[in-house]
Amino acid sequence: MHDGGGRWVIPGLWDAHVHMGQWAATTTRLDVADATSAAEVASMVAREVVVMPPEKAGATIAAFGFRSATWHEQPQVADLDAISGEHPVVVISGDCHAAWLNSRALHLLGLDPRESTVFEQEWFDVFPRVSGLPGLAEQTVTGYHRAADQAAARGVTGIIDLEFARGVEEWPDRFSTAGINTLRVRVGTYPDGLEDLIAAGRRTGQPLGDSGGLLRVGPLKIISDGSLNTRTAYCCEPYADADDILHPHGVQNVDPQELRRLLSLAAENGLEVALHAIGDAAVRDALDAFEVTGARGSVEHAQLVSWEDIPRMGRLGVRASVQPAHLWDDRDVARQCWPDRADRLFPFRSLVGNGVRLALGSDAPVSPSIPGWPWRRPCTAAPTSANPGCPTRR
Repeated sequence: MHDGGGRWVIPGLWDAHVHMGQWAATTTRLDVADATSAAEVASMVAREVVVMPPEKAGATIAAFGFRSATWHEQPQVADLDAISGEHPVVVISGDCHAAWLNSRALHLLGLDPRESTVFEQEWFDVFPRVSGLPGLAEQTVTGYHRAADQAAARGVTGIIDLEFARGVEEWPDRFSTAGINTLRVRVGTYPDGLEDLIAAGRRTGQPLGDSGGLLRVGPLKIISDGSLNTRTAYCCEPYADADDILHPHGVQNVDPQELRRLLSLAAENGLEVALHAIGDAAVRDALDAFEVTGARGSVEHAQLVSWEDIPRMGRLGVRASVQPAHLWDDRDVARQCWPDRADRLFPFRSLVGNGVRLALGSDAPVSPSIPGWPWRRPCTAAPTSANPGCPTRR
């Protein structure tokens, strides 16, 4: 028996959806999450340029957290070019589905010149190369240690890591060499690594490396559509503010035929699937693929779901891997983009009532991996017509 002095003990918590590499990176990068305009972000970057020491000439300025869906003016490459000098600049969106780069960064990453942001599949394809930009590589190990320490301090003892990387190959060395070994980790694999995973005989749940079972193979991760803040989540109806966006229904990153092929491969080879689907059309296609192939796993996010698909998810035994903090993060943009379908947003109670198991996570660093977030967060936003005040905390 131990005297807890009025404190209480619970089992260690799991965060069912994180991007550990990006979480680690945010611990060493410029935070622009509170910016309310492109001009404000540019000003924050300009201050970083001014304070850069001479020995870091040409070093990359990396930032994270902008959310531009509600901004009156969208990010432009020229805005960063005007204040960045010789420094590459990479500003990643708060939902991780887009990046605002200056021309120097576009060139170094092998991307074509453009006026606006890089988003969805084009961004996912180039993201693994970002850590190789000047001045960023040495921050990696430090960032991983900081992120792991943050998780442990908050009672998170296990994560499902769905980073855009070859995690099955990289995580064993982090355990054995870098000493990042305070978490249980289930490591996801993206379609570009699926054939190698199958050839190696890897199956979900199989131990990896010399980790004493702390490190195991996780699911096949597929990103079938975009996100709400980037206004690319794939929907049955057009966005309410679709007049100024390129894809009024959002973006379908993976078509239904390819989804079914990937899920069939996963089912045949002992792999669960974590299928990112935020819009109701993407959730519909995801459930169609699970039903046809018999694959097992989860729909990640499931922010907007058609009423008829809620009981179907329960019948199929597909988990809903959801992030409660997104209720807060996406409140204002949901009112702008999806006001006509708000009754089907974040339908957690309806999912549970129809036999769907919920797996809770943060999507860190999209939202912090803090149990109880955002209900502990103080409300500092000034009341507006779209945001009349703070919700009641329970």
